Amino acid sequence: MIAKISSSNTMYSALSYNQNKVETNRAKVICANRMIETVDGNFDIHTCLQSFEPYLSANKRTEKPVLHISLNPDPKDVLTDEQLSEIAQEYMQKMNYGDQPFIVYKHEDIERQHIHIVSLRVDEYGKKIDDKFEHRRSMNVCRELEQQFGLFPADQKQHREGLPLKPVRPENGDLKQQIANIIRPVARDYRFQSLKEYRALLTLYNIGVEEVRGEAKGKEYRGLIYSALDDNGSKAGVPFKSSLFGKSVGVEALAKRIEKSAETIKNRRLKERSKRVITSAMRTTNNRTDFEKALAKQNMSVLFRANDEGRIYGATFIDHEQKYVFNGSRLGKEFSANIFNDLFNGVRPVHEQPDQKAENAYEQNPKIEKTLEENSNFGGIFDLFSPSSGTVGDDYEEKAFIRRLKKKKRPYKTMNR
Repeated sequence: MIAKISSSNTMYSALSYNQNKVETNRAKVICANRMIETVDGNFDIHTCLQSFEPYLSANKRTEKPVLHISLNPDPKDVLTDEQLSEIAQEYMQKMNYGDQPFIVYKHEDIERQHIHIVSLRVDEYGKKIDDKFEHRRSMNVCRELEQQFGLFPADQKQHREGLPLKPVRPENGDLKQQIANIIRPVARDYRFQSLKEYRALLTLYNIGVEEVRGEAKGKEYRGLIYSALDDNGSKAGVPFKSSLFGKSVGVEALAKRIEKSAETIKNRRLKERSKRVITSAMRTTNNRTDFEKALAKQNMSVLFRANDEGRIYGATFIDHEQKYVFNGSRLGKEFSANIFNDLFNGVRPVHEQPDQKAENAYEQNPKIEKTLEENSNFGGIFDLFSPSSGTVGDDYEEKAFIRRLKKKKRPYKTMNR
């Protein structure tokens, strides 16, 4: 079973996402805890908001108090509504949210049955519930529930593909809905520090994204266009304006996400796990295929960019466990595109990584890790849209994008496209 946890500051959005599916017979409420019920026993957004309101009103400091969880059993698991309800309640109890108000929806809009839980991160006194090591604890809880309920265990392939997301398949039709099912949770759950990194992440799911600018009725506008891609990376079908999918996947929302991601990556020192995983894979492999397989075993993906001669000029890594994306150049020179190009052509790096003794000392001394992170330099919002400068394979399209963003000669009203 795979669990996905996200937070937000808007309860209405989390409820409306699920209630809209209820109203169109694509989902139903299977259980609730400490929630107000209507006379007919049904739940609506207004009544649910009343249940959560006292907790939200008491909250004083937590920036994102709304909790939204999806639990995804293996497709081979055949479970009744009662079993899914029990799994949801056990999960919430083991994650220390058992005394919170929460509502559980069973989604039936795709073949694979799964549930969504909407709750709060703050208790009735407005105090935030401890969420330290939450994702690690969630994985352990899922393993316990798999044994307790006799579920099929989640394998590495499921983790690697980031279930419940599946790549777009143009031949399946309804491209708009397929794209929406991916870009909304990706923009919400993953962290990235540039539009280029966001674009790289979406290519894993056969989706392309481009920036568009123009002028309408004397006013400038800028926005994003999303397209489905086939397995060869070519566009399939008509493109869609970001406004068709909501503000959360538009230019302004992504700019805010990028800025916030930079802070989170720095404060939580998210780079260190990836550095260790990549370094280990570099030491134990000699070719690109084996390197990618080694990363996949650690729930990571890599996208290499190469010219017509096959020379690698760029690398983007996706850590699915910590849910963040980064260009290799952000990690340091030892992870630059040139290094990987040489490595896969039989040339080992001149300066090998620290020996095991040094690595152990590094892992045992968090002050070293903190110092390295504090030396990281994250610029303004426009810098965040750009990859690290001065590296081999700079994306000139990306640089043009940055220059256009900086050209604000006169104020204008932004319109999502």
